[in-house]
Amino acid sequence: MSVVAAYAYVDGKRVREIRLDDPGSLAPRDGEFVWLGLVDPTETELRVLQERFDLHPLAIEDALHARQMPKVDIYGGQLFVVAKTAQMVQERIVFGETDIFVGPHFLISVRHGSARAHLELRAHLEAQPALLAHGGDYVLHAVLDFIVDGYLPVVDAIEDELAEMERRALDAFLSRVEITRLFTLRRELTKFLRLLGPMAQVAGYLEHHETPCIDPEVKPYFRDIRDHVARVDLLIAGLGEVLNSVFEVSSLLEQQRQGVITRQLAAWAAILAVPTAVAGVYGMNFEHMPELKWTFGYPLVLGMIVVVCLLLRRRFKKAGWL
Repeated sequence: MSVVAAYAYVDGKRVREIRLDDPGSLAPRDGEFVWLGLVDPTETELRVLQERFDLHPLAIEDALHARQMPKVDIYGGQLFVVAKTAQMVQERIVFGETDIFVGPHFLISVRHGSARAHLELRAHLEAQPALLAHGGDYVLHAVLDFIVDGYLPVVDAIEDELAEMERRALDAFLSRVEITRLFTLRRELTKFLRLLGPMAQVAGYLEHHETPCIDPEVKPYFRDIRDHVARVDLLIAGLGEVLNSVFEVSSLLEQQRQGVITRQLAAWAAILAVPTAVAGVYGMNFEHMPELKWTFGYPLVLGMIVVVCLLLRRRFKKAGWL
């Protein structure tokens, strides 16, 4: 059974439990508001809900396949809202979908690919019956706000990871695994940004347009959701800049290290060129070379090589090449 929680409320207080295997208990009774929460329901379960709550077939198809971008659809006197969830799972952003059916006396939430249950949110609203008594419009706001608030832990986790990676980039070369991780994060953040625009549009639509099941006094609450989405958008844009800076810092430091190594190799090559040149001269097979029969010729040549090499080493070290 995919039903996580299903209850009927009167004046914000729970009065009875609802079961899908008991169709007679599904329809709201006089003065009741029904709130059902499902996770990855089967087509049979959705068809039961469609029949009992007169849900539109197109909305049922969308909720069954869960491949929609955030949107608001109006079907007669009902609302169908699609929202996207995000969470970190094994260092990857996993995106899910929550489809919400809102009617005059009911709200049905269908979660796909999200482990963040609404049980805590339900308990919070049940502890404040005055809020829950508003009905589906306020619960819709609470669910959307819950979803958007779930974006912040994702942003914080990526921010901490990028800060640590930036620190490592300053200390040593980034490994191939770390560079691959940066590209993965860039791709996931780009996908995240593509979802935020439609989510803001959903909140804006519910705030400014005349829609069924939304009371005028509840509309300003959706502005708060839009503000939260805008905040997350700014944070992710900042993370994109940090990610680019990690790339740049890593690239610049790598070029700098390569330059240092190149200068060191050039300096040692210049130093070693002295004994090589001298040895090359004395390695020639000429019979008449004055220094060959001179007693102090050998130590003098060695001493000259050492002195010149030391002078070159001092000069390169002073220039910062060694």
